[in-house]
Amino acid sequence: MVKLKIDNKDIEVSAGTTVLKAAESVGIYIPSMCYLDGCSNHPTCMVCMVKDIKSGKMMPSCATKVVEGMELASEDEEVFDARKEAVELLLSDHVGDCEAPCRVACPAFMDIPKMNRFIAEGNFDEAIEIVKEEIALPHILGYICSAPCEKVCRRKDVDEAVSICVLKRTVAEESENTYLPELNAASGKKVAVIGSGVAGLAASFHILKEGHACRLFERESVLGGTLQTAIKKGEMPQEILDSEMMILQQSGLEINLNTPLSIENFENIRKEYDAVIIATGSISDEISNLNLDFKGEKDAFKTNLPDVFACGSLLRLQKMAVKALAQGKEAAHSANQFLRGEEVEATKRKFNSRFGVLSQTEALEYLKESEEGERKDINSREDAIAEAKRCLHCDCRKIDNCKLRDCAETYQADRRKFLMGDRESLKKYFNHESIVYEPEKCIKCGLCVEIAQKNNELTGVTFIGRGFDMEMAVPFNQNMSKALTQTAQKCAEACPTGALALK
Repeated sequence: MVKLKIDNKDIEVSAGTTVLKAAESVGIYIPSMCYLDGCSNHPTCMVCMVKDIKSGKMMPSCATKVVEGMELASEDEEVFDARKEAVELLLSDHVGDCEAPCRVACPAFMDIPKMNRFIAEGNFDEAIEIVKEEIALPHILGYICSAPCEKVCRRKDVDEAVSICVLKRTVAEESENTYLPELNAASGKKVAVIGSGVAGLAASFHILKEGHACRLFERESVLGGTLQTAIKKGEMPQEILDSEMMILQQSGLEINLNTPLSIENFENIRKEYDAVIIATGSISDEISNLNLDFKGEKDAFKTNLPDVFACGSLLRLQKMAVKALAQGKEAAHSANQFLRGEEVEATKRKFNSRFGVLSQTEALEYLKESEEGERKDINSREDAIAEAKRCLHCDCRKIDNCKLRDCAETYQADRRKFLMGDRESLKKYFNHESIVYEPEKCIKCGLCVEIAQKNNELTGVTFIGRGFDMEMAVPFNQNMSKALTQTAQKCAEACPTGALALK
C-alpha cells in the first residue's frame, strides 16, 4: 500500500493506482476529458492537472501513479489557472456552437431547435411541452412576437430563415388547449401579481408552475394590458387572449379586476401575500407614491423591499413582447428563490461556444440534415412539419453532456484567448446509420480508437496526419459505417465532446 496526501487528506491506496483514482477514493473530484475507466491513460486534454507541493511541478493525474509520501494540491490557484489554460487551448480550434443562435437570441431562451425537431416528427404534444418550459403565452406570442430568433437563423445563410414564430403559434393551436403544465407540489406560499399585460401573465404562469398560489390584480375591467391594443388593431384575435387566460385559470390563477393600485391596498397586499410582483407596464402616479427603488434585470428584478419584485415596461419601455415575457419569467424565478429561502440572484447562462458566420461550404454541410426549399406558408399541420424540417440543427447534440462545455463553465474559460488565424472549416459526416461525426470538435483523446480496437472492429478509426493537422479518421478511405459496426454507440457515449454523437 502507498500513503500520500491530496489537499491535506491522508490517503492509502494500492501501488499502481493513478493519482486521479486515489483522489476519487476520498471524494476529491478532478475533472478529465480524455480518461475513461478500462482504457489506457494517455493524457491529451491536460485538464486533470494537479501540483506536487514539494517541487511545484504540474502533472496529469490520470496518468501519474501514486508514490509513497506524495503531497499534492488539486484545488489551489495555480492548478485552477493551469486547467483553465488547458481548456482555453482546446477551445482555440473547437468549431461548433453549444446553443443554436436562434435560442441565444430569444430573450426567453426557448429551446427552438428541440421544438422544431418534435414538429418535424409530427409530435406536436411534445413540442408544446418544450415551448411552455420558457414561453408562458405561445399562442399570444405567435401573433405579436417580433421574432429576434429569426434574424439570426443560420438558414438565412442558405435562403430564408425558418418560420419559427408561426411554428410556435401552430404548436399552440394544435396542442395548447389539451396541455396543462405539471405544477410543483403546493408550497403553501401566496404571490400577488399586479398588472395583467404580457409580463404579469408570464410571471403568474411561472409562479403557478413553482407550486405557489397566485392572484392577479388588474386596475381595468378587462385583462391584457397593452395586449388589448393589439386586439383593437386587429393584430391578434380576442379569443387568443381568452384561451391563454383559460389555461392560466385552469392552473389555479385567481383574478381581481377593477383594482387600481394605491399605497393603502399595496400595503394590504404585502401583508396578505408572501411575495409581490409588479408588472403594471408604466410608472404611474400610484407607483411613484410607493417609494420603490427598482433594481432591474442585472439585480434579478429586485426592489428595495425584499418581498417585492418588478418587471416589464415598469422598468424600461419594452418594445418586444417576448422580452417583457422573459422578464416576467425571471421575476417569478427571483420571487421563487425568495420564497424558498435562497439567495436571490439573476439567472446565469451556461458557457456557450460560438464559431461565427457560416461559409458557403459550411452551409452545405448543415443542409445535409435538413430539407431544401424556401420558407413555406404555414396553413396546416403538414405545412408546419415541412417548414420545421428546414431547421439546420445548429445546436450541439451533446449540449447537456459535453465535458468540454462543463469544464469551460467551471473554469470560466475565455474561448477567444488563443484564437489565431482562420479557423478550420466545419464538416459533418452522416454516413453511419446511428452516429454523426464532426471532426472540428474532436480533441484527439483517442478513446474511440481504443474502444474500436478492444472490440475487434475490422477497420475501426485511427489518427491520420501529424501535429496540428492530425485528425481522427477512417483508414483506407472507407466511411464510418464500415469502421464502427459494433461500437458506434460506445464510441459516441465515450466521446467527451460532440465530435461523435448519436443521431
